[in-house]
Amino acid sequence: MKRLLAFCFALLFSTGVAARGFAIDRVEPASWWVGMKHDRVELMVHGPGIAALTPRVAWAGVSVAGVARVENPNYLFVTLAIAADAKPGRLAIDFLDGERIAVRHPWRLEAREAGSAQRRGFDASDAIYLVTPDRFANGDPGNDSAAGMQEHANRADSNGRHGGDIAGIRQHLDYIAGMGFTQLWPTPLLENNQPQTSYHGYAITDLYRTDPRFGSNEDYRALSQEARERGIGLIMDVVLNHVGSSHWWMRDPPTPDWFNRAGHYAQTNHRRTTVQDPHAAPEDKALFVEGWFVKSMPDLNQRNPHLAAYLIQNTLWWIEYAGLSGIREDTFGYADTAFLSAWGRAVMDEYPGFAMVGEEWSANPAIVAHWQRGKANPDGHVPHMTSMMDFPLHIALRTALLQPEGWDGGWVGLYETLANDFLYPDPDRLVVFAENHDTPRVLAHLNGDIALFKMAMAHTATVRGIPQFYYGSEVLLAGPRERNDGELRADMPGGWAGDARSAFTGEGLSTAQRDAQQYLRTLFNWRKRTPVVQHGKLQHFAPAEGVYVYFRYDGKNTVMVALNKNPGTTWLALGRFGDFIKPGSDGRDIFSGTRVALDASLQLPGQSATILEIE
Repeated sequence: MKRLLAFCFALLFSTGVAARGFAIDRVEPASWWVGMKHDRVELMVHGPGIAALTPRVAWAGVSVAGVARVENPNYLFVTLAIAADAKPGRLAIDFLDGERIAVRHPWRLEAREAGSAQRRGFDASDAIYLVTPDRFANGDPGNDSAAGMQEHANRADSNGRHGGDIAGIRQHLDYIAGMGFTQLWPTPLLENNQPQTSYHGYAITDLYRTDPRFGSNEDYRALSQEARERGIGLIMDVVLNHVGSSHWWMRDPPTPDWFNRAGHYAQTNHRRTTVQDPHAAPEDKALFVEGWFVKSMPDLNQRNPHLAAYLIQNTLWWIEYAGLSGIREDTFGYADTAFLSAWGRAVMDEYPGFAMVGEEWSANPAIVAHWQRGKANPDGHVPHMTSMMDFPLHIALRTALLQPEGWDGGWVGLYETLANDFLYPDPDRLVVFAENHDTPRVLAHLNGDIALFKMAMAHTATVRGIPQFYYGSEVLLAGPRERNDGELRADMPGGWAGDARSAFTGEGLSTAQRDAQQYLRTLFNWRKRTPVVQHGKLQHFAPAEGVYVYFRYDGKNTVMVALNKNPGTTWLALGRFGDFIKPGSDGRDIFSGTRVALDASLQLPGQSATILEIE
C-alpha cells in the first residue's frame, strides 16, 4: 500500500506528466515566497503547444489572476496572486485541455526568512572584494568540466576556463575577512553555456541556474550563508542588458521583439551620452540602447512587458533565495531607461535597506550622476540606484599617478574630479576603485611601481565612498599594461593544488609580495574599525609641489591623508591646515603605530601615502 501511495504521489507531482503530446520544459520562476510585496508573480511557461492549455491552481491563498498568450504557441504567461495568509508548501499547477488535465507541474511556495525585507545593503562602512570566480580558487576539481557544457577546462588557455568555483571561494572566506573586507562581489556565477570564453560569466544562458562548473544553486546559497557568518555580505553581478547567444530563448523566442533588432546582430555605438543629450539624433540613441554589446551577447528588449516582468522577478528571486546584500548591475545605461527605473523601484520597494551599484563607464560625472537615486533629471528619468561605480574618479586617479605635476596636471585632475561631487545626490554612496576586472591592473598601469600602487590603494581606502578592491593585487598580480582580459584576470596564487606560491598561506611569496599584502591587510582592517573614514566629511586642499592633502573628520575624530608623489623626502608645511591641526597636536601613523609631532612641518617619505589619526 505504501509503495502504491508513493507511486501515486510521484505521478501527481512529476514534471511534464503529459496527455495528447503536451509537456512542459520550464516554469520560471519555479518558486516564490509568502509575504512579498511583489505578490503577483508572472510565470513563464514553456513547452510545445502549451498556449492551447488553461492553467488552474487548487491551493488556499493562491489563484490564477491572469493568463497571457503571445505569438509563439510554445509559451504561456500565467500570473499567480499570492495572499498574505497563503501556506508555504509544494503545490501543483494543472494545465487543462478542456476539462481534462493535460499536464500537471509542481511549484513551490516558500516561507520568507525572518527579517528578509529589512536586510541591510552595503554602504560606506564596507569594503568590497571583487573576484573572478574561475580564476580565484579551484575547490572542487571534479566540476572543472561538466556534462552538457560546451566548453571544458583548459588552464593553459588564458581565455579558457581554469576551474575556479564556489567551493574555492567558500574555502577562503576567512582569508577575505582577515584582509578586512566586508562585502564579496563575484562576477556572474550563472550558467554560461557558450562555446568559448565562457569563464567570465557575462553571457548568461540560464538566468535561474548556477553554472555547474561553479557549483549549484544550493552551493551559491551556502556561500552567502557562510560569508554572512564571517561578517561578509554577498553582492550578485546582474546582467539586464543581454544574454548569451546560446541562451535557450535564441532557439525559440517568445515574441519577435524579445531581442532588439529582431534578434539580428547590430553593434551598439557605445554612445552613452545619447541617453541625456538634448541634441542627440534619435537613431544614435536607439543604436546605443538597442545595439548588441558583442555578437555573442544578444541584446534584450526590456520594453516587452513580459520580458520586463521576467527580469524584475529574476532579480527579486535571487535576492530572496540567496540572501544577497547587494546587486552590481552590468552595462547599466545600455538597457531601456524606463525599464531601469521600474526595475530599481521594484527592488527598493521590496528591500528598502538594500544597495545596488550600476556600471556606467564614463569619465563624465554628469553622465554617471544621472543614474543615482535622488537625481532630478531634466529628461524626467527617475533613478533608484543607491550607488554607481565612480568611473570618473577611477580614471582621474590612474591619470594623476602617471601624469607629471603641473598647474593643470598630476594631482590637480584628481582634486578637480572630486570637486564635481555637487553633481551627485549622494557621493558618499559611490563605489570607488583603482582597478576592476575590465581594466589593466594598477600595478601594470604604473609600470610595476609598487610605491605608486600603494598610494592608489591608500587613496581608494580613505576617500569618500565605498572602496572596491580586485583579488590578487594584494600579492602584486600585474598582468599586461594594455587590456587583455584573460591575462589581467590571472589565477590567484595558491588557488590550485600544486601552485608554487600561495596568497592564502604566504608560501613562496617574495618579500615584496608579503609586504604589499600586509600593507593592504593593515589598511583595510584599520578602515573597518575607523568610522570617521567611513562616514566622516571630506575636505581636501589644492595640491601643491607634488603633494595632495585631505582630511576625513566628523567633529570628534580626524584623519589626515598626505599623498606625496615626489621621488624624494618632502617637508610639508602645516600652516594651511590650521582647522584640523592645532598647536601641539600629535598624529598616529596607522601603519607603524608611531606618534608624529605635528609642529611647523611634517616629513613625508618619497612616493608615499602618509595616513595619520590626529590626536
